[in-house]
Parts: sequence; structure tokens; C-alpha cells
Amino acid sequence: MTHSAAILWVFVLFLFLSKPISSESDLSPEELSEIPRNFLSFARKAEIFDWMVGVRRKIHENPELGYEEFETSKLIRQELDQMGIPYKYPLAVTGVLGFIGSGEPPFVAIRADMDALLLQEMVEWDHKSKNPGKMHACGHDAHVAMLLGAAKILQENRHLLKGTVVLFFQPAEEGYGGAKKMIEDGALEKVEAIFGIHVDTLLPLGEVASRSGPILAGSGFFEAVISGKGGHAAIPQQSIDPILAASNVIVSLQQLVSREADPLDSQVLTVAKFHGGGAFNVIPDSVTIGGTFRAFSNESFLQLKQRIKEVIIGQAAVQRCNASVSFESKDKIFFPPTVNDKDLHKLFQRVAGDMLGISGVKEMQPLMGSEDFSFYQEKIRGYFFLLGMKDETAEKPAHAHSPYFRINEDGLPFGAALHASMVVRYLFDSHKAGPTHSGYRAHDEL
Repeated sequence: MTHSAAILWVFVLFLFLSKPISSESDLSPEELSEIPRNFLSFARKAEIFDWMVGVRRKIHENPELGYEEFETSKLIRQELDQMGIPYKYPLAVTGVLGFIGSGEPPFVAIRADMDALLLQEMVEWDHKSKNPGKMHACGHDAHVAMLLGAAKILQENRHLLKGTVVLFFQPAEEGYGGAKKMIEDGALEKVEAIFGIHVDTLLPLGEVASRSGPILAGSGFFEAVISGKGGHAAIPQQSIDPILAASNVIVSLQQLVSREADPLDSQVLTVAKFHGGGAFNVIPDSVTIGGTFRAFSNESFLQLKQRIKEVIIGQAAVQRCNASVSFESKDKIFFPPTVNDKDLHKLFQRVAGDMLGISGVKEMQPLMGSEDFSFYQEKIRGYFFLLGMKDETAEKPAHAHSPYFRINEDGLPFGAALHASMVVRYLFDSHKAGPTHSGYRAHDEL
């Protein structure tokens, strides 16, 4: 054999040996169904579980409010560095975007929010909040730990990724709408779908719950100043009483849902603030009222908003008062309804069913809570679901936003594995269906 022929033979042999015997696109349905269970087994390994718990507890001890999550963001970047995962920082002040995979489309995202609440923790344990008046009472510390856990799983199994996974570490979900700011800063560039998890301390461990279509309501706030003419309480005829006017306004507002809304179209309107005078014998010049309103469709939401303004101004005028109404401020923005994509719901049922069994996948009723995850869903397909983290040792599990809120950390592997499994299956299905986009470029970071 000549020297040149030998070189050619070695080259051909190299090509043959370097080609995988079977690619991920050849995975059988049985092999695909094993991925979620394999990921869960990986996440349950002692070293992985202990690491996630440690991350969660570090964040829990140092809760930070919206757009102030600097230490949380720093911890996330340190963990990504250790895993060799490239990222963008900052977005939306403290947000981080990580990238795993080929750097080519399709791009699919998984998201965790990072911010805490203005609340004093009442749970006595070794990792209680060290920041007075601040607490992770909605599970965002667990969300971050699970997304980092998913990142570790995906980085270890990136040969399965037929595209690119984008990790969204998002600030300021609690009222500030950090998702909106992330979008404005370009986080959704090239991303075609996104998944999000929220812990649920009333749902048993090993169960998930979600639904197709509306899952959480759109929410807004209103504040009205009703102005009259102050005076002595003993001679009301010389005054124009804004307290009486505000009382009539509140009664009339309650009729908007009971008399004007379709009974099958759930809506809520609650007046939760009423500030008037400060003396027993003085009619004040003005009264301030405020509250929240919620609906499951943008159409119903906007109709309710319009009628709130009309009723407040109209009823105030009946009582000879003037009224001004405001609906949005820097720290109180409208959240759209959270609406799950029907095709992603089918994917969720398959993946979660493979991991937890059909009995562990629950169909839930819509909730009147709200989530800024909905801003992503206004732009691209999205899917949001609840993960069971009930603490069976607690006498009475506390709801989110309670100072007694606590989670079952045994649920962290489930969230990490579900995050990872959802995007692997999404990319596999997209690859199998063929390209759906053109003109994309790989992220420069990759």
C-alpha cells in the first residue's frame, strides 16, 4: 500500500468512526420516554441535590427585592462560570441569559425569577432571612436553584440538544414586570418558545398541575382621588362630602362584575384601600381609594378598566364631587393573562407523564393570581405550570406571600429535571419536524 493510499484509508476510517452509530433523531419513542426519568435520577444524586439545596439556601438567606438582586445575580454567574456556560449580563439591571447547545436555531428558553418580597420571615430555621423585612416567600429562590440544576443536566447532556437552550434568570417579577424589561433588552431575540415553573406548597411532592389556555388572570391596579369640600362634621350642608361619594363609588363598582360581566367569564374587582380624613368631627377635602381588577382575557380586562373609570367619575359627580383615576405606575404595571399554548400543553403532558406517571399530572382550574411570565407569552409561545413542593411536616402549609411560607426541598430535583426534559423534547420534536425559520445567525456568545 502506497503512503498516499494509507493516508486516504486512515481519513476514511476516521470519518466512519467519528460518525455516531445512531443520532438523536433516531431515538425510539421508548428511548425518548426514558430521558425524563434519567434526568430525574441524575438530579437526585447526592452531590447534585446537595448542591441545589445549598444554592437555594444561600439565596434564601440573602433575599433581594426587584431590580436589587445583585448578589443573587453574582451567585448565578459564578455557578454558570463553573459549569462552562456562556452568558449575557446585565439585562433588565440584574438579569442573566445563559446559553447551552449548538448556538443555532431553534432557540427555546426556560425561565426563573429571582426577586424576594417585602416581608418579615416568621419561619425559625437555620437559613432564615438575614435581611430584615425581606423574604423569599414565593419560592423564587427555589426557581433559581432548579434552573441552575437544569443547566447542569443540560450541560452534561448537550449532545442531546438539537438547537440552543436559553436560560432566563429574570429580576423583578413581584409587581414590577421584570419580564417586560427583559424583552425590551432583547432577551427574546431568536427564541421561539419558553417554559416556566412555579412552586406550589399545597400540591404534593411528585405532582405537577397545569392546563391549556388561560391559567392565570391578567391583573391591574387603580387609584382614584375623589375631591369635595371639607368642613365641620356638625354642619354637613356646608360641605361636599367625599366620603359619602367614595362609599357610593365602591358599592357601584361591585356591580360591574355581578351585573355586567358574563357569569361564565370570571372577573374580580376588589377595592382594598380607602384613605380619608384623620379626625372624628371633620369632613375631609378628599378621599383616596384603590384596588385591583382581574380577568382571563384582554378584552374583558380592558372593558373592566374602562367601566371602572366611568363609574368612579360618574358616581362622584352624582355627589357633586370631582374624581381623577390612574391605572398604572412605575411599580404597579398591568400583567396580561397567562395563557398556555395548546401544543406545548401536549408536550408537557408527555414529558411530565414519562417522569411522574399519568397520575402525577393534574389538570387544574385557572387561578386569579397573575404572573409576568405572560409578557413572554404575548410575544412567543409559552407554557407555565405548577410543581408540587408540599411540606408534609407542616401542620398547615402556608400559601405563597405568607411569612410562614416554606417549601419541601425534595422537590428541587423534579423541577430541574422537568425544565431540562421539556426543552430536550421540544428541540427533538422541532428537529424532527424540519426547519421552521430562516435567516438566523448563531449567538455571538457561542
